[in-house]
Amino acid sequence: MGVPSKTTGLVAAVVSFVSFGTSGAFVKPLLEAGWSPTAAVTARALTAGLVLLPFVLFSLRGRWSLLLRARWRVLGMGLVGVAITQVFYFAAIQRIPVATALLIEFLAPLLLVGLSWALTRRTPAPVVLAGSVLAAGGLVLVIGPGAIQAVDPLGLAAAFGAAVGCAAYFLIAARPAEGLPPVALAGAGLLVAAPVLALVGALGLLPFTATARDVTLFDVATPWWVPLLVVAVIGTALAYASGITATSVLGSRLASFIGLMEVVCASLYAWLLLGEELTALQLFGGVLILAGIAAVRAEREPAEPAVPAAVG
Repeated sequence: MGVPSKTTGLVAAVVSFVSFGTSGAFVKPLLEAGWSPTAAVTARALTAGLVLLPFVLFSLRGRWSLLLRARWRVLGMGLVGVAITQVFYFAAIQRIPVATALLIEFLAPLLLVGLSWALTRRTPAPVVLAGSVLAAGGLVLVIGPGAIQAVDPLGLAAAFGAAVGCAAYFLIAARPAEGLPPVALAGAGLLVAAPVLALVGALGLLPFTATARDVTLFDVATPWWVPLLVVAVIGTALAYASGITATSVLGSRLASFIGLMEVVCASLYAWLLLGEELTALQLFGGVLILAGIAAVRAEREPAEPAVPAAVG
């Protein structure tokens, strides 16, 4: 089997951020019906892992040694890339506004630029620095300038923890696969994350409540499992599998910048499906993010040797 092309990586990245972007619109009805965020994400991870399980088994075809050899990568994806990131994020939104938490979490691409800078001791190319500024500015506009405000320091710390976890997700996904298919890493990671998240809830570290009553989806009473299945299959299983595929081809830095488009897609879905306002300022922010991605991509080919293999 040949090495996936950069075009394949870009297509996978688009599928990933478009899929991830659906999460908010379909999780929101569950939260409004009485589900706690921790319970929702636990059910989401478990369901998505079970959905991917047949694909995991097919992709491995009995080659269990691949999972054993990649056990630390699988554990890292499940514990850090999924569980810890989610726990920190939900701990953050209990203390600070969601927009503020999102703004900090999605600074992960800038953390990766800084990490590469620190490890290689080489200043990023001007085009990367310019792309970082454009993308960060666009992120602020899409989420809302009001996200920048004085808030609870513990909430800020938790949101920064989520940003570190998000950056770790891209780093882990970009590491040499050693034969482990991306879908196997995604499925195994989700099945590792689900019981960890459930344990967090069982220990009372975060609220853990769920309900089986109908939810309101697009102004229609709908069984609770409908939005859960949508977010598990599209917003989690497909999103993680395609995201890991994209990152393994494009590298952690470029994939993380492209991942910023998830915020833009989430805003579009909220506008189309939930009727939430979408402003011209948010659209302009999306354009700035695209410009930042283009700048980082333009630099990536010559800069690739500057990123240690152990990082990206």
